[in-house]
Amino acid sequence: MPDEAAGSAGVADPAAGPAAAAGEVPGAIALLSDAPMGSFDETGNYVPRAIVEDDLGGASLEEAIDATIVEFDDGDIVEGKVVKIDKDEVLLDIGFKSEGVIPSRELSIRNDIDPSEIVSLGDHIEALVLQKEDKEGRLVLSKKRAQYERAWGTIEKIKDSDGIVKGPVIEVVKGGLIVDIGLRGFLPASLVELRRVRELQPYVGRSIEAKIIELDRNRNNVVLSRRAWLEETQKEQRGEFLVNLKPGERRRGVVSSVVNFGAFVDLGGMDGLIHVSELSWKHVDHPSSVVSVGDEVEVEVLDVDLDKERISLSLKATQTDPWQEFANTHQVGELVYGRITKLVPFGSFVQVGDGIEGLVHISEMAGHHVDLPEQVVTPGEELWVKIIDIDLQRRRISLSIKQAAEGGEVSEEYREAFGEHAYDEQGNYIGYDYGGTEFTPETEAQAAWAEYVAEHGAPPEGAEGGPAAPPPPSPGAEAPTAVAPTAEVPTAEVPVADTPVADTPVADSPVADSPVASPEGPDAAGAPGT
Repeated sequence: MPDEAAGSAGVADPAAGPAAAAGEVPGAIALLSDAPMGSFDETGNYVPRAIVEDDLGGASLEEAIDATIVEFDDGDIVEGKVVKIDKDEVLLDIGFKSEGVIPSRELSIRNDIDPSEIVSLGDHIEALVLQKEDKEGRLVLSKKRAQYERAWGTIEKIKDSDGIVKGPVIEVVKGGLIVDIGLRGFLPASLVELRRVRELQPYVGRSIEAKIIELDRNRNNVVLSRRAWLEETQKEQRGEFLVNLKPGERRRGVVSSVVNFGAFVDLGGMDGLIHVSELSWKHVDHPSSVVSVGDEVEVEVLDVDLDKERISLSLKATQTDPWQEFANTHQVGELVYGRITKLVPFGSFVQVGDGIEGLVHISEMAGHHVDLPEQVVTPGEELWVKIIDIDLQRRRISLSIKQAAEGGEVSEEYREAFGEHAYDEQGNYIGYDYGGTEFTPETEAQAAWAEYVAEHGAPPEGAEGGPAAPPPPSPGAEAPTAVAPTAEVPTAEVPVADTPVADTPVADSPVADSPVASPEGPDAAGAPGT
């Protein structure tokens, strides 16, 4: 039992070792070191343990201290540990007598960054020494310059091996994008895609691959081309696509870009060009007046150049040729309504359809001699003209104001404006009494005429301002001719004998000497007549 009491009282057993002798309780923190200690002499004086190991290797203490300090010069690259991050700088411990300072502008090639987004406490990073000691005695470092120096060596190797670089787009600048490839690589807008893109902002933040096409270390200039990389990776696909594309084939695509000379259409594998001359049958001032980016269109393949990998497309080839349509629906000798668009020394051009213009030669402007077109008509004037020739192959239409004044068959498209009541079976105008009680308008134009007559009343036949009688048939004519248009309300036909045409000079004809209103409203020309 004595042994048990001794153990419970914490008396150490010599055999239990130094820890037990010191009264160490299992699980407790040791208070004394187990390293060898000094001793006591016979008189009880303490004698310290002698240190006999020279761990400095023969060097002095001053030399040992200097050896712990890193030696470097301006322009050297050093490595250290991030020990502090502020909003405008980062402190880096590189083993120097003081920490190095990295200003926020020297942390990254990106502009206006938060230092905490670039580094974290404890990170080991490289930095280039800008100033070993500035006027405030600080060591100034640059992380981005160190990154820049390392990147140049890598990029030069990639350029020599015709390789590719990859990095995120960090900024949109004038003319292109800035890509982070360890340094600021410039990617021109024209080289971002296979076609030029106008909106560059969506690329910011995207990681892209590109080839290096220009490298100048002295000017810190690196030019990239993503298009070159795309062309290289899609070369096999493009070749197969072009082989399967045949001229005359129709494809659907999306307008990818609009330029001054035409529009590019993405056909689902490659872009083809619609030249401005192939956008429309009409004259096109600028392609943007016909198509816009994103429009889905049907086009016809005109040509495929396998060597240059170019596709020529046509939009107008998928549309009805207005000249062919005009030739199918009109005949020589018919009267059509038109508007003077331009005067030239040899006559005037008259628009007679959507995108269709014909020429009235100066000899066909009036029954008398005309020196200048402006003596008879003015630009913007609307009047009836007669078709005297249609040359579809050369896309030319010859018209006559003089012959229109003599009357003729009105083109079918204009008969609706006056109503079928006003024409005989041959299409000749015979007039109609719009004041009649049984008249029911068939179109808005007819309703407008009926309203005009109800308000003002129809002029008496043959009276001044009313429609004159039709002239006698010309020699050799097989059917009676219709009278040319006037600006008054049409009435029933007047007998030929009441108004002899021979006494009335053609030059005084209202068709030749004054504008005639459109037949689409109350102020329109009433019907063909002199």
